Amino acid sequence: MKDRKLGYRNFPMVPRVVYGRGSFDQLADILLPKRRNSDAPMIFLVDDFFEGKELQGRIPLLFNDQIIFVSADEEPKTDQVDALVAQLRETFDEPPSGIIGIGGGTLLDLAKAVAIMLNNTGKAERYQGWDLVEKPAVYHVGVPTISGTGAEVSRTTVLLGPEKKLGINSDYTVFDQVVLDPELVATVPKDQWFYTGMDCFIHCVESLNGTYLNAFSQSYGDTALTLCKEVFLKDLSEEEAQDKLMMASWHGGMSIAYSQVGIAHALSYGLSYLLGVKHGIGNCLVFQHLEEFYPEGVQMFNQMLKKHQIKLPKGVCANLSKEDFNTMITVALGMEALWENALGRDWKKVIGPKKLRSIYEKI
Repeated sequence: MKDRKLGYRNFPMVPRVVYGRGSFDQLADILLPKRRNSDAPMIFLVDDFFEGKELQGRIPLLFNDQIIFVSADEEPKTDQVDALVAQLRETFDEPPSGIIGIGGGTLLDLAKAVAIMLNNTGKAERYQGWDLVEKPAVYHVGVPTISGTGAEVSRTTVLLGPEKKLGINSDYTVFDQVVLDPELVATVPKDQWFYTGMDCFIHCVESLNGTYLNAFSQSYGDTALTLCKEVFLKDLSEEEAQDKLMMASWHGGMSIAYSQVGIAHALSYGLSYLLGVKHGIGNCLVFQHLEEFYPEGVQMFNQMLKKHQIKLPKGVCANLSKEDFNTMITVALGMEALWENALGRDWKKVIGPKKLRSIYEKI
C-alpha cells in the first residue's frame, strides 16, 4: 500500500512477544522493569468471564494495582473508553505504569484505546481514523485468551462511536508487549471459537484476493490461511489446534498491515453499528453470501461450517426498516479503503446501496 505523498508506509510491529504454554506466568517478570513506582499501578482490563476463575489468581498484582473486569458481550465503544480513562484519572494520583488487556479482541482493543487516551486529550471518538493520535500511549500489553481477531498484533483498535464504527489506526496503537499462551484459550465455547477463528480465515481470504496485495502481506496471509485450513478442516489434537490457531491469528493480523480486509468486514461493520452483532459472527453472516466475490473462500467456509456443525442464525435483518438498512449501508460504504482493496479504485461503479441491501436482506 503506497502513500503517494510519503512513499511507503513505515509500519510498527509488536517489539516484544513471548510464546509458549504457561508463558502467562512470566507476566510478573515482564512487568517488573516497567513499574515506575508503587503509586503508578498496573491496570489489568480483564474479560469478566475470568472473574472468580483460576486465571484471576494468577494475575501478578503488586502495590495498588487494579483489576477491572469488563464484559465482552458488546463491542468496545468510544464512550466506554472515555469512562475508563476518567475512572483511572480520578482514582490514582499518578498515571498508570501500564495497561494490560486480558481477553479477546474486545478487551485487547479496549486496552489499546485506554492506553492511548491516558496520554492524549479529548474524547476517543476524536481519534477514530488514520494517524490522528498525537502522543505515544502508556505502556500496554496484550494477552489474548481467544484466537482469530489479530487484535494482538494490529495497529488499530476498532471502536463503536456515536457516528461510526472505526478504528484508532496509529503507530502508537500497537502493543509494546504480547504474551501468547495457547493454554489460555482452552475455555472458549465452540461457537465462539469458530466465529473468532473465521475472522482470521476471512482476513486471509480478503487480503489475498485484494488489489492491495503485495509480497509482504501475501507471505503472512498464505501462512495464516494454511494454518486455518489445518485447524478447521483436519482432525488435529486439541493442543495442536490451539497452538496453530493462535499463530494463524498472529499472521492473519500481520497480513493486513500492508494490505486491507474487504467486503465481509465492511458489511459486518454495518451490522455491528446498528444491531450490535459481534464482529466474528457478523463476518460469518455476511461471508456466506459473498460467493460472487470470493468463490473459493465461501466454498471452503461452507465446508468448515459443515465439519464443525455450526448453524448460523437466520432472520437477523428480517424486521428492519428502510432507515435501518440505510444506516447499515452508509456505515459499510464509509469503509472506502476496504472497498478499494476488494474491487479496485473504480469500486463505486461496481457496487452501490442496492447491492448492499440485497445482501443484508439475505442475512
